[in-house]
Amino acid sequence: MTRQHNFCAGPAALPTAVLERAQAEMLDYRGYGLSTMEMSHRSAEFVAIAERAEADLRTLLGVPDNYKVLFFQGGATLQSSMLPMNLLGKGGSANFIQTGIWSKKALAEAQQLCVSHHLAASTEADGNVAVPRQEALSISHDAAYLHYAANETIGGLAFDYTPQARRADGVDVPLVCDMSSSILSGPIDVSQFGVIYAGAQKNIGPAGLTLVIVRDDLLDQAQAGMPGLFSYKAMAKAGSMINTPPTYAWYLTGLVFEWLKNDVGGLEAMDAINQRKADKLYAAIDQSGFYSNPIAPLNRSRMNVPFVLADARLDDEFLQDADAAGLLNLKGHRSVGGMRASLYNAVPETAVDALTAFMADFEQRKG
Repeated sequence: MTRQHNFCAGPAALPTAVLERAQAEMLDYRGYGLSTMEMSHRSAEFVAIAERAEADLRTLLGVPDNYKVLFFQGGATLQSSMLPMNLLGKGGSANFIQTGIWSKKALAEAQQLCVSHHLAASTEADGNVAVPRQEALSISHDAAYLHYAANETIGGLAFDYTPQARRADGVDVPLVCDMSSSILSGPIDVSQFGVIYAGAQKNIGPAGLTLVIVRDDLLDQAQAGMPGLFSYKAMAKAGSMINTPPTYAWYLTGLVFEWLKNDVGGLEAMDAINQRKADKLYAAIDQSGFYSNPIAPLNRSRMNVPFVLADARLDDEFLQDADAAGLLNLKGHRSVGGMRASLYNAVPETAVDALTAFMADFEQRKG
């Protein structure tokens, strides 16, 4: 079997070493005689898997002791609804920085819930090609938190700084960040955030799991009468096991954390690899008269690289030829068109080399 180069934005590539490990343990997990898919989530064996995964994540990200790590179902989109429920119980408004489709959807969920909300900044009128600077942010006087997306998966726009959420009265409010497509791609300072959340299906593991890292003091900010499955506090108390969690996704996620620690060498090493991959692809785009990327260089995403061809009539042929060359899932999101190469952690540097070589060849033939 030949594995192809997978540039899908999600569900995304998983490390080959992780898939091989899972394959070897599929029928018999470490002599237990069962697959992890068949284990009780209450069993000592699976509890050990879950605890090891959390411990490895805490090590990788340097998660402080005053933060809870939660494993949810429902995807990052569900978190857009859960955040107001968990953080606005004592009043105030949810503030948003809107830089693309996912941050806009988070705002829309707050509007749907009819909670108090405020748009701190938006780049929509300018085409979402650069993030707003810190001095342009307008934090409301009653802000309870400030939400933003560190990396817009669809538009390929990334923050080059961590926003400061300070009201006019000098009070700092919690910073809430959707890191679905950038978490674990390099080191971060978790202590700068009140809540970090991320869908698993990009850099964490397979679809079906969502990671939430929440500061302890925010666990008492929820609305009264919250359903247990929506409550950060209840989930923290239950060890993320109020009901049956997605056990196999949790197990695979733990293997990804082990791979990052032991095979890659941690997030600083992963950061350097990701920078090399992105530099190669952007160089191929910028040095060409055939391909282009609309994002301001300072805010170009390393994880999701959109680009367009000089002649859109060649898009279908480009994709067909790319598929034939083993370069899969390069079609841009339906809302923006063009191409998009997602360069998540599990996409090897050799895949980027193959892509840039193909792009040069296609340009020579069709440009």
